[in-house]
Amino acid sequence: MRVVIAEDSVLLREGLTRLLTDRGHVVVAGVGDGEGLIEVVRRLAGAPEGLPDVVVADVRMPPSHTDEGLRACVGLRKEFPRLSVLVLSQYVEEQYATELLAGSGHGVGYLLKDRVADVREFVDAVARVAAGGTALDPEVVAQLLGRSRRQDSLAGLTPREREVLGLMAEGRTNSAIAAQLVVSGGAVEKHIGNIFQKLGLAQSDADHRRVLAVLRYLNS
Repeated sequence: MRVVIAEDSVLLREGLTRLLTDRGHVVVAGVGDGEGLIEVVRRLAGAPEGLPDVVVADVRMPPSHTDEGLRACVGLRKEFPRLSVLVLSQYVEEQYATELLAGSGHGVGYLLKDRVADVREFVDAVARVAAGGTALDPEVVAQLLGRSRRQDSLAGLTPREREVLGLMAEGRTNSAIAAQLVVSGGAVEKHIGNIFQKLGLAQSDADHRRVLAVLRYLNS
């Protein structure tokens, strides 16, 4: 993968770079603020190799350390809809998560920084987002699923279907969901089919229904 890292902590930025390069990936740029991220992505977009496969960015960066990284990512995804973005945050910040996920469902993730400690899980998440999938931290999923304003959109789902939807939001495959819930693959497929039906997600060649299902409750 060709990766851009946006993180104001030099130590963490260098650590992420080493972690990815040791596994054969290429970090094409590392920046420490939102403006720098915007500039480097635009520069890469105009270069022969084009956009990076994925941007890994901290939510909070200089100068105010509030939402500069998130706002940069949201703006870049509007400018470059196929840009894959994985944001990292110290805490679950629901407003930031929903704002990032309100756009295209292509290649998007939100992980807590503690998740980086599990190297394999983190690298898998980066690869999944780079490939156009989703990677949502279980804590993020739990909080977003629990918000009362989303209860109406999920009212028709059974507790098991909500559980399956939560695991889908984390980016789990059908086989991984089956293993987590200790059920058969066929049972998982049936639950997912029911979720699609109850959320009104008809079969479509253009849309990835797994991503749409996750976005439906995030954007309802």
